[in-house]
Amino acid sequence: MERQNELLSKAEDVADQILRHSKHVLPHIARLCLISTFLEDGIRMWFQWNEQRDYIEATWGCGYLLASLFVFINLVGQVGGCVMILSRQKVQWACGLLSAIIALQVFMYNLFTEFDYIFRQLALAGAIILLLAECFAETKPILAGVPTSEEDEMKKPKTYLQLVGRITVPLMFLPLVQFGKGYFHVLQNLVGFALMVLVMIGYKTKHAAVVLCLQLFVLNVYLHPWWMHRWGSAMQDYLKYDFFQTLSVIGGVLMVVVMGPGTLSLDERKKYE
Repeated sequence: MERQNELLSKAEDVADQILRHSKHVLPHIARLCLISTFLEDGIRMWFQWNEQRDYIEATWGCGYLLASLFVFINLVGQVGGCVMILSRQKVQWACGLLSAIIALQVFMYNLFTEFDYIFRQLALAGAIILLLAECFAETKPILAGVPTSEEDEMKKPKTYLQLVGRITVPLMFLPLVQFGKGYFHVLQNLVGFALMVLVMIGYKTKHAAVVLCLQLFVLNVYLHPWWMHRWGSAMQDYLKYDFFQTLSVIGGVLMVVVMGPGTLSLDERKKYE
C-alpha cells in the first residue's frame, strides 16, 4: 500500500511539473480546441449550403428563404463567435452567441430525442460556460491584491459558472462509452466514469482532468478517424463532425486544468479548513 501511495505521489509530482511548464501555452490550446467544432461546422455551412438549406426546408416545410436564413445564421454566428474568441474581443457576447447556436441546431435538425447528441451538446455548452467563467476571472477586482474569503468567492458569478461547467463537460465521455465484452472495454469505462466523478465533485481535479483529456483524445482518434475515409463522403462528414465536437469538449476539460475546480469543490474546500 505504501509503495502504491509513493508511485501515486510521484505521478502527481510529474503532472504538476508538466502543468507548470505548459501554463502559458495551455490556455491558448484550450481555447483553440474549444472553438474547433464551431469553426468546422461554420465552414461546412459554406461548402454545403444547398444541402443544409434543402434539408431544413424538407424537415420543417419552412420555405426556401427561411431555410436559407437558418443556414446563414448558423454560418455567420459560428464563424463570427470563433473570431471574437480568438481575438479576445467581446468574449462574453461570443459565448452567448455560440450558446444560442447550440440551441438553434437542436431545433433546426430536430434532435430532441437523440440522447447521444444531447449529451454532446450539454458537454459543449459546459465548455462555453467555462470559457465565460475565464472572462469573469480575468476581470480585476477593485481592491486588487486584497485576500478574499470563502464567503467573498461564493458571491462571484465565476464560482457558479465553474461549477456548472465542471459538471457538464465530463458528460462527453458518455456517448463514447463502448459496451464491448472484453476486459479492456470494462476497464476503460470504469476509469472514464471514475475520472468523470472526480472532475464533477472537484477532487484531485487538475490531475483527473489531464487524464480524462488524454482518454478522450485517444478515444476520439480511435472512434472518429475521418481522415481515413474518402474525401467528401457521407461517412467522412459524419466522423469529422463527431471528431471536432469531441475536440471542443477536450478544450473545455483543458479549461478546467487551466482554471482549477473553483470554490465549490473538494479541492478548494481544503484551503478554507
